[in-house]
Amino acid sequence: MSESSLNWEAIADETIRILQGMIRLNTSNPPGNEMIAAQFAARILRTEGIEPTIVETAPNRGNCVARLRGNGNAKPLLLYSHTDVVPVEPLKWSVDPFGGEISDGYLYGRGALDMKGIGAMQLAVFLTLARQLRAGEIQALDRDVIIAFTADEETGENQGMGPLCDLHPDLLRAEYGLSEFGGFSLHIGGKCFYPVQTAEKGTAWMRMIATGQPGHASVPHNNNAVVHLAHAVQRLGSRSLPTRLTPTTRAFVSKLATGLGGAQGAGLRVLLATGMRGLGTLSSPALRDSGFINELQAITHNTCSPTGLSAGLKTNVIPSDASAVLDCRTLPGTTTESLLSELRNVLGKDSHRLKFEIDSETPPLEMPTETPLMNVINRVIKRHDPAGIPIPYMLTGATDAKHVSMLGTICYGFSPMKFAPGDRFAERVHAHDERVALSALAWGVHVLYDTVFEFCSRT
Repeated sequence: MSESSLNWEAIADETIRILQGMIRLNTSNPPGNEMIAAQFAARILRTEGIEPTIVETAPNRGNCVARLRGNGNAKPLLLYSHTDVVPVEPLKWSVDPFGGEISDGYLYGRGALDMKGIGAMQLAVFLTLARQLRAGEIQALDRDVIIAFTADEETGENQGMGPLCDLHPDLLRAEYGLSEFGGFSLHIGGKCFYPVQTAEKGTAWMRMIATGQPGHASVPHNNNAVVHLAHAVQRLGSRSLPTRLTPTTRAFVSKLATGLGGAQGAGLRVLLATGMRGLGTLSSPALRDSGFINELQAITHNTCSPTGLSAGLKTNVIPSDASAVLDCRTLPGTTTESLLSELRNVLGKDSHRLKFEIDSETPPLEMPTETPLMNVINRVIKRHDPAGIPIPYMLTGATDAKHVSMLGTICYGFSPMKFAPGDRFAERVHAHDERVALSALAWGVHVLYDTVFEFCSRT
């Protein structure tokens, strides 16, 4: 059976059924309870004669891994997704967030986009290949294909992919890995781009602590820790850290400029030539309307967002210290020391009153933008959307690639979905009434299958 003779309507329907089943499992994290999702995936795999491995990396934190054996001519490809989801506020949803309901061409539920929808597409691709191999409709693949459903990506507790990679690396070790969150359509200026994640920023979560002189609040003085902290937070909120371009960002802006063309492309090329200085003055309506100016700002700077404040025990007491919670996101090549240096430079002469305590860190990552797998991805996207423009990009958040890459795996965010212009799907990630278009799933599972099949059918 050739690829073109597959019943894509039936495969899309299967993807939707899998996703509905996954959404109906409440794996809100905390506490996670992803074992029910691991067992759900395992049951489906066993019906196809595939015996998976289930690993419990912490109580009720279940992970399910399975493999299709290739002929060994090339190293494996890993498809991985996390099954935990962020919590919901049920009263603010118009539907049951764990009901998997379909309405007006959308499938609703927590995780529909992040990232049970992606896991459902991966499983549908995996099952399709398994059936073809079993029936002799395709020859043995040149690479093993590994699929993994893992726990605890949405918190910093590291009870899923991290320990799974540490304790069972041979289950997952692969040359390449595909996961969230790229390959989706991005409409700018009448053009359709498909950003493929080749880099992601790191995290540095910390507390900034200001110190001062304690005393009775009825006698104000100039060494008030709360005032020092307020000035520091205001500076962080109003001043950018230094501009820096990584190879991924240079490639992203260059290809975005070429794709847009005209005055918009020329403006981006000028910015690129000047190191993206003057980004805030970019006059392109298309980029401003898409909200992409903020995205460009984030991928060209280390960022620091104050997300919490704490000070004082009693109204009439000036405290000796006050603290702010900071969510910092770091570019590839940034160290803790270089980030703190940037922060102190922005804070200026009063920085001696401040100290920083790091709560947790994850590393930034950057993968090559030119590889055999990227060549296949670009070719498949163009085949399914001849007017589409694939481009590399940097994710401003963090994914489990930070763990998988430690095994030597080249990790890309590629979970293809095609959305209609004006469908601001990214705003629904982690939001109330999270939902995914059924047409996006149908298009995506076909693109993902073609990518995996073509890449694993040739060395």
